[in-house]
Amino acid sequence: MKVDAIINAKVITPSRIIEDSGVIIKDGKIVEILTRDDFSSLNDMNVFDAKGMYLSPGFIDIHTHGGGRHDYMEATIEAFTSAARAHLKHGTTSLLPTTSSSPDEDLYKVIDCFMEAKNITENMPRLLGLHLEGPYFRPEQSGAQNPEYLKHPVREEYLKILDYAKGNILIWSLAPELPNGMEMGRELSKRNVIASIGHSDAYYHEVVEAYENGFTNVTHLYSGCSLLRRKNSYRFLGVVESAFLIDGLNVEIIADGCHLPPELIKLIYKIKGPDRIIIVSDSIMAAGEPEGEYILGNENSGRKIIVEDGVAKLPDRLSFAGSVATADRLIRTAYKSAGLPLQEVVGMMTVNPAKLLGVYGKLGVIAKDAAADLVIFDDDINIQKVYVNGIDVNRS
Repeated sequence: MKVDAIINAKVITPSRIIEDSGVIIKDGKIVEILTRDDFSSLNDMNVFDAKGMYLSPGFIDIHTHGGGRHDYMEATIEAFTSAARAHLKHGTTSLLPTTSSSPDEDLYKVIDCFMEAKNITENMPRLLGLHLEGPYFRPEQSGAQNPEYLKHPVREEYLKILDYAKGNILIWSLAPELPNGMEMGRELSKRNVIASIGHSDAYYHEVVEAYENGFTNVTHLYSGCSLLRRKNSYRFLGVVESAFLIDGLNVEIIADGCHLPPELIKLIYKIKGPDRIIIVSDSIMAAGEPEGEYILGNENSGRKIIVEDGVAKLPDRLSFAGSVATADRLIRTAYKSAGLPLQEVVGMMTVNPAKLLGVYGKLGVIAKDAAADLVIFDDDINIQKVYVNGIDVNRS
């Protein structure tokens, strides 16, 4: 069902929260932001009364492996649509299906499937592009990535993948300190692909070099990231401290309260500020599902994991294995548990990822001519309505 106007909302913009406000929608876009004085003139429109709840831009998740019992590495249309729709009902209106380290043939199948799935729009979030996580990672920081498939970047190999994907790869996470890693960063930057430091054991001087060679993002800060180390009595910064020190680096955070406890979320916010933090789910197929046994990846190249206590773990319980969080839980944790300002928390999953991807203005903001991708939720971040192009996806 299409909506023409939303009224009586607290509209979240990048600069403030506007009380007693709303929007008019036409042809899938926002055409006007309303004040209370405008409400009486909307009698002939299909109007939804938000009754004082928040109206936010749709959430943008740049790092998600799956949901609804499906992983994007399955490389089927059912997996893509089911996983994406599982997150849509929790407020994610745009996302980047994310791969994990695997045989090359599995990756090519995912790329093929994405090219088909991105054109499916009915009751779907926008599939903006792919985030390749691996396989160019350090084994010491493999986390839940399958170490069997980790390797060093080879120019002919990654160029073939980039050419095959025809511009559909938007982010590629890798360890820049690996042989040929800096060269790959330069190539990604040249092609307008975001190079992200991930599963890396780099020291400060290597992170600085990576930043100088086009790396602009850090994949899930504190997860798969080197920390301060001591060698022969001397201390050396790792990826985490380097990300704090280099102002221009954006950082992803998994704000589920498990990967990062609330006090650590507060510390990251205090150091990096609200404009350089991007909240991501890093969700697996178990997102929004009961606890139990699942797989990260597909049946052939994936890894068995256990979901318990609200988080996914490897069977030995020595490492987390992605998250089971959805966007509403992430926003709720950063706002309610960590105590960050709601307007800024929402910006970390709307404004900041949109800017990183170069789509800000069209997505990630409530403003004139922006897409009417919208979420309505209460103060406990319980999702009430989700709209894509002004269509109520729960009733379409």
